[in-house]
Amino acid sequence: MSGSVTGARYGRATIALHWVMLLLLAAVFATIEMRVLFERGSETREFVKALHFMLGLSVLIFVALRIAARVVGGTPAISPRPPFWQTAAAHAVHGALYLFMIAMPIAGWVILSAAGEPIPFFGMELPPIVLPNEALSEQVEEIHETAGEVAYYVIGLHAAAALFHHYVMRDDTLLRMLPGRR
Repeated sequence: MSGSVTGARYGRATIALHWVMLLLLAAVFATIEMRVLFERGSETREFVKALHFMLGLSVLIFVALRIAARVVGGTPAISPRPPFWQTAAAHAVHGALYLFMIAMPIAGWVILSAAGEPIPFFGMELPPIVLPNEALSEQVEEIHETAGEVAYYVIGLHAAAALFHHYVMRDDTLLRMLPGRR
């Protein structure tokens, strides 16, 4: 699987990781939203929360792969070239997305660690990264929840911008990341 830019498109690895990350993030958000459908303390609710934690930690692994693919593969130029302000806004939104994809899983890990709870990861238990501290757990959880809500808007802005570029600006911004067409 090639991670390198091919002409005006991202490499296959970068494209695949982009769309896998979309599905993974949708699953992370879905699981945390679905937990409220189940009674507190129920096995189903605890399973959905554990799935949220495990999928969230998976984001950290995939974002590391994504960053590596982007560094190795590069970024194709947009044609026609957008105005400077759009490029600057795109860099800011991408920076925010990467910050969320790195900080949110780490924050979740801190929350569980500080709460003295196990950190499940698909049949394994990861070590805590901070000592038990209930006040820290609660503070980071508040930040984590607020950041999660902000992330909905940033992801929506990213998707809206891609569609705006495709349908209004009529440039190749979206086409560079679509799978299949070579």
